[in-house]
Amino acid sequence: MPQMNMVQAINDALRIEMRRDHRVVVLGEDVGKVGGVFRVTQGLYDEFGDDRVIDTPLSEGGIIGTAIGMALYGLVPVPEIQFSDFIFPAYDQIVSELAKYRYRSGGEYPAKLVIRTPVGGGIRGGHYHSQSPEAQFIHVAGLKVVCPASPADAKGLLLASIRDPDPVLFFEPKRIYRAAKGEVPEGDFVVPLGKANVVKPGVHVTVIAWGAMLYEALEASNQAGKQGIDCEVIDLRTLWPLDIDTIIASVKKTGRVVVVHEAPKSCGLGGEIVSLINEKAFLHLEAPPKRVTGFDTPFPYTLENEYLPLAHRILPAIVETARY
Repeated sequence: MPQMNMVQAINDALRIEMRRDHRVVVLGEDVGKVGGVFRVTQGLYDEFGDDRVIDTPLSEGGIIGTAIGMALYGLVPVPEIQFSDFIFPAYDQIVSELAKYRYRSGGEYPAKLVIRTPVGGGIRGGHYHSQSPEAQFIHVAGLKVVCPASPADAKGLLLASIRDPDPVLFFEPKRIYRAAKGEVPEGDFVVPLGKANVVKPGVHVTVIAWGAMLYEALEASNQAGKQGIDCEVIDLRTLWPLDIDTIIASVKKTGRVVVVHEAPKSCGLGGEIVSLINEKAFLHLEAPPKRVTGFDTPFPYTLENEYLPLAHRILPAIVETARY
């Protein structure tokens, strides 16, 4: 299998699906001749032309509104929002229209599309290029939310998302766009939505993460191993619908859990995960669940590494939970 980074894997997925299904179109700011700000769509314009790889004005509401109209008329649009921080001008289109078409039409108009957008910190982007807004979309009924952590998962999950009948928010952790490298299956390769991945089996503490923070969780779990603490690390992959069965099975085995995410702690996905664990596995818990997250502040610029829940912040939570 070829070695790819996440940018290459996503590009490969888009190319495969555009060749397979002539209804698939890509649109967004600079996605055409330039290939996107991170060059994820590079080369697609040359192969598929300007009727399927469409450069748009700088108008996120317009991009998503146009994509919704395309979807209702039978196309399969994959719009790109240049940074997830810029998705909020399109929030009303996504929440009030896109998420509700399938329900309000009794399934007659499913509005099938995938919104791709880079997410999270780690590139010194400051407060307008570093946010993690996943919880704000998970709260909205009718949307699926995906965040891969490896090139293979990025390809497989994107292909699954494009083929899914529901609208999908596909968050791409830009911190690892080129840093995460690995073997990626060639050709058509699908990772099912809604299935978490036990990246590292263990018996003492369950550590749950996604996106770029998976690697910080793995580093912290390796350091914990030197202290005799054997962590089981789970990559959610699909944030919603949540693979609660895999989480509960792990918690029943370990009795302890730490959830890691970049977004602020208050009302983050970690809180929902902890609540579900309490509802479904309370009697198996041997320690209070812990969350290691971003802070309830705007994302900083100079203090980025203090804000992010890096391994040096995750390790003490693991050790405290294990020794409770």
